[in-house]
Order: sequence, then structure tokens, then C-alpha cells
Amino acid sequence: MSVNVQFKRVSPMLGVSDMEKTLAFYTTVLLFDIAMQSPGYSIVEKNGASVHFSLVQDETILKGLRGHTEIYIEVEGIDALWEHVAQFKGQYRIRDLFTQSYGMREFHIDDPNECLVFVGQRA
Repeated sequence: MSVNVQFKRVSPMLGVSDMEKTLAFYTTVLLFDIAMQSPGYSIVEKNGASVHFSLVQDETILKGLRGHTEIYIEVEGIDALWEHVAQFKGQYRIRDLFTQSYGMREFHIDDPNECLVFVGQRA
């Protein structure tokens, strides 16, 4: 079966417990810009990449998400971004920049909702 379709973008949608803390992390630490902000739903973006956030107030759902959600952000200029992010080592759980066997240079960081964010660039 042949289908003529072009995918334009994939944007993860993450459940969060504190919208302000989440937006502060993604804008201050990972240098995204706020594209849309409301108390219950917000979007950050940078160069066409976006992450959407939905406020979740049910603790049972939040427990299921914490430590079980991951996203991958591919970038250009990882060395400069890493130099910036490394300043936040005392505030967030971070794995230093390293090269993966599959050819990506990466660092990992937990956001305030315990979502593991992989940031990588082709080595």
C-alpha cells in the first residue's frame, strides 16, 4: 500500500504537576521559547521543535508518569548547549555529555516532573 503523506513535525505532550516550574526549566535550562501559555496547557518551541504541556492534578496519574516518561531532542550546537546546561548540575539530575555507540553525542537531564530528557547531536 502506497500512501503519499509528509509528516511535518512530532511534538510530545507531557503531563506536568507545576506549569510554572516546567516552563521555567524548559526556557531557562534548555533555552526553549514560550509559544503559548495558560494555566492548564502550554507550549514551548525552538527552531520548529516543540513540547506541549498539560497540567495534571490527579496524583495517581502523576505517580504513573514520574520516572516513566522520556523525550529525545536532537540539536545542532550541543557543545554550547551543554556548556549552558552544565551550570545547573546542582539543581537537576544530569548525565554529562558523552558519545553513544549509535553515533550520537548526548547528555541527559531530568525535568521537574521527572521526565528524562535526552539531548543529542550526530557525532
